[in-house]
Amino acid sequence: MTRPLLTPWGEALDPDRPLPEYPRPQLVRDSYLNLNGRWQYAITGARGEPDSYDGEIVVPFSPETPLSGVGRQLRPDQLLWYRRSLRLPAGFRPDPSSRVLLHFGAVDQTCEVFVNGTPVGGHTGGYLPFHCDITPTLHDGDNIVVVAVRDGTDSGHHSRGKQRLDRGGIWYSPQSGIWQTVWVECVPAVHVRRLTLTPLLAERCVEVTVHTDPDAPDAAVSIIAGDDVVATAPVPAGQPVRVPIPQVRTWSPEDPYLYDVTVELGEDRVRGYFGMRSFGVGPGPDGTPRLLLNGAPYFHAGVLDQGYWSDGWYTPPSDDAMVHDIATMRQLGFTMLRKHIKIEPARWYYHCDRLGILVWQDMVNGGGRYRPLVVTAPAVTPLRLSDRRRHWFSRGDAAGREQFRAELHDTVEHLRNVVSIAVWVPFNEGWGQFEAAAIAAEVAALDPTRSVDHASGWHDQGGGDLRSLHVYFRRFRVPRRGGDRRVLVLSEYGGYGLAVDGHTTTDRQFGYRRCTDAASLGEAFRRLHAEQIAPAIGRGLSATVYTQLSDVEDEVNGLLTYDRRLLKLPADQVREVNLRLRL
Repeated sequence: MTRPLLTPWGEALDPDRPLPEYPRPQLVRDSYLNLNGRWQYAITGARGEPDSYDGEIVVPFSPETPLSGVGRQLRPDQLLWYRRSLRLPAGFRPDPSSRVLLHFGAVDQTCEVFVNGTPVGGHTGGYLPFHCDITPTLHDGDNIVVVAVRDGTDSGHHSRGKQRLDRGGIWYSPQSGIWQTVWVECVPAVHVRRLTLTPLLAERCVEVTVHTDPDAPDAAVSIIAGDDVVATAPVPAGQPVRVPIPQVRTWSPEDPYLYDVTVELGEDRVRGYFGMRSFGVGPGPDGTPRLLLNGAPYFHAGVLDQGYWSDGWYTPPSDDAMVHDIATMRQLGFTMLRKHIKIEPARWYYHCDRLGILVWQDMVNGGGRYRPLVVTAPAVTPLRLSDRRRHWFSRGDAAGREQFRAELHDTVEHLRNVVSIAVWVPFNEGWGQFEAAAIAAEVAALDPTRSVDHASGWHDQGGGDLRSLHVYFRRFRVPRRGGDRRVLVLSEYGGYGLAVDGHTTTDRQFGYRRCTDAASLGEAFRRLHAEQIAPAIGRGLSATVYTQLSDVEDEVNGLLTYDRRLLKLPADQVREVNLRLRL
């Protein structure tokens, strides 16, 4: 069990109005009704909707979390039920032909949705958004929304990230159910379903695709810089159109400039944004393979970001809390966040885009129960296995492999427009890994505008754009390159631990080196970078990912405490170290 520990934002939470911000910054409509707040909940056996409910839950916090007000764990053989009434405001649906869509940011793991007793949809997979068209089921006055959820956590092949029923060490407490914003919007019968905005910096244009009905009229697209419309174009339904951008201003962490986009399609009006930047790999001045930003070598000084909160767990307690993490890491001199085994709410990516920090996006792992020989032993031994041995990698289930591939495709499409994402990471440390080289090629074909780290840590299959190492228990040395022309990255290292009294949720302490006080942590951090990391940059090291942004449960190796109230090291010291991590 873990102890409750509130962040400053959780302490100030209004349970009737949590996370009220518009949840989808890259496809904004004026039509918006937030359904976060108090719902009824019940946990039952495997049977139909209960006659009575157990109490109230604060959505979108999972029932296991302190901020939900519940504090109960859903087991694999149970059902979690949600219920609330929905009354549309006057004028919310101005035209009888318009549609009302009920959106869920994410529900872990499998769910069914009912409105007024009628099934309207469902979803499998705990990390991606979905919606239901509830128009035919609505009537005047109060409507009843019910959601039924199952969550097997790590008892099946579904993607679960670092959740484990038997938590401990690097594996975290399981959570379930609704964990991102629930909301309703009204759309015209013919409307924009999705936008694809691909910056093509070399051609000085942005490629715009408006996804809608095949027989829809052309959309009118406008590109806006500041207060000025700098380009317009008609865009036929489903067809990519390149729109030239005059006097291009590039996006970078040093100048995170964003262009606004408006799209008019019949009666529909949506707003979005994009940044003009390019990613890739190429030779540096000495011919060494490097990561490129806007055509030039750029060092990624990163930090591992688990995206866990002491009070909301997967769910950030507020929008300001998300901003705090990103802004703090930027102030410390980091230029990149590796989003580790989690997909964040869309607003988190928006804040990365507008504040200016690169993102490496991990896919969420699944599969059967992992073998320590495969996922743990390589940290201290040179063991490297072929991932064609599916059973060794807990991927013997064909349905699980297909589900992972489908979610990989959906993740790329869901996050394609995010300006700051520079690298896709399909697999980490062998967790549910299979056919990693082929998966890397698949991702590159889906999205040729970004780099791919196919197997972060170990069990390298020779694919992707990066040779990706994790080093915790030995001194880091630049390996011989041989004929490998991939970019060398240290995608996890450090992990020095310091437990701070009053700022932990367990009595266990996990880290890769234990420090007794802030002074010893600071000296260890300084020496690590001065003696091992900075000298390696000139010998080909092109990116680093320090473990980690914050403590999480047993893990006390964060720069910040789990409740985000304390930075364990002086900010000037971390900035000074990071300033030396440059090409």
